[in-house]
Amino acid sequence: MKEYYTEMNKKIYYITITAVITIMLMGLLVDNPHYHQNGVTFSLHALFLVFFAICLLVYPRYTSRYFRLLIMITSFMYFYSLFFIYPDTWSNFIFLCFIPAISILFFDPKLFYFSLALNSFAILMTFVYIILVDQGIHYSYIQEDLVGNIINFFGSQAIIYFIFYISYGRLKKQQLYFQQIKQAERLKTTGQLAAAVAHEIRNPLTVVKGFLQFYEQSNEVDTELKKHFHLMVDELNTAELVISQFLSIAKPTKEKELEPVNIRQVLQSVTDLLHSYGLLHDNQIELQIVEDSYVAANTIEMKQLFINIIKNAIEASHIGDSVIVTASKMKDMIEINVIDYGQGMTEKEIESLGTPFYSLKSKGTGLGMMICFNIAENYKGKISFKSVKGEGTTVTIRFPSLL
Repeated sequence: MKEYYTEMNKKIYYITITAVITIMLMGLLVDNPHYHQNGVTFSLHALFLVFFAICLLVYPRYTSRYFRLLIMITSFMYFYSLFFIYPDTWSNFIFLCFIPAISILFFDPKLFYFSLALNSFAILMTFVYIILVDQGIHYSYIQEDLVGNIINFFGSQAIIYFIFYISYGRLKKQQLYFQQIKQAERLKTTGQLAAAVAHEIRNPLTVVKGFLQFYEQSNEVDTELKKHFHLMVDELNTAELVISQFLSIAKPTKEKELEPVNIRQVLQSVTDLLHSYGLLHDNQIELQIVEDSYVAANTIEMKQLFINIIKNAIEASHIGDSVIVTASKMKDMIEINVIDYGQGMTEKEIESLGTPFYSLKSKGTGLGMMICFNIAENYKGKISFKSVKGEGTTVTIRFPSLL
């Protein structure tokens, strides 16, 4: 929720909370029969009010789930104390009915369901107290129409649930739409960049490749030297292939001829390729695959995707750590997990992954992850990240299963 607390939102929040606290103070000080009659109950009312007000005022600085839970528990204590301190004030029962509505402001499903369950239990105990202990002495307005009040209570909970269901559903749709816009902007930016530099990169590569091929076939060049020419031509071919794949982001994806790709074989090939790279950092790659699984894709692009992901995991790992690669079939999906126990990432860093020129590596460009996202999207796949700073990262890649 921190991203929602801009300076303007903070001002609106504090103005609203100040007004609410003012009204609560008026309820405490204006025409309060316990002000002079019973100092204990007045002090208890004041204590809960102050504690509740402090929690509301400092919330924008501490927006964790635990602090939200503290606010909800404090609100229960405050409103239920009012109900028992002032038994003749029937409006306090209405406040009890709508306590869970406070949790809607946090858009936290677990907290909402917790407050709904807690309020149901608390009101049940309250009715038991009124029936067995009080017997209508102080709460005659509830005792006289007990069934009606119970129906009204559960009706109010149903209304609150309906409001939460509608508002939370709309919020999730807005978040999804926002993520789609961010991804579209990333693709647009990268596409513009690719279109601008395509010929500037390809032209010199073509010239250099042409001269190398010419000298490779020339009889005037030493045979030993030609071996190096052949190696350089191969590397230029690789560079051209990567550029071609990168340029695919800049234009609409054409219909590609799909082929059954054996994920186990592809991952085995990639881990064999990166084995020596891992040894440079004293890292081992542990491949854990039980059975063959197939997706409809392009083998070269799938290899490029896994090379980028596993290579990043190796570079993020500490010296001597292992990178674990697993693949399994889950119903109609193939799930591949690449797990490292390295430096990890924050939520903000995860959100920025795939942005051109954003990289956590000192010499990285961020384009590798951009291509990975694009490849996954082309084959109806999805890449997700679960990471804890200082503990490691799990990259999950899902594709529709072919078989």
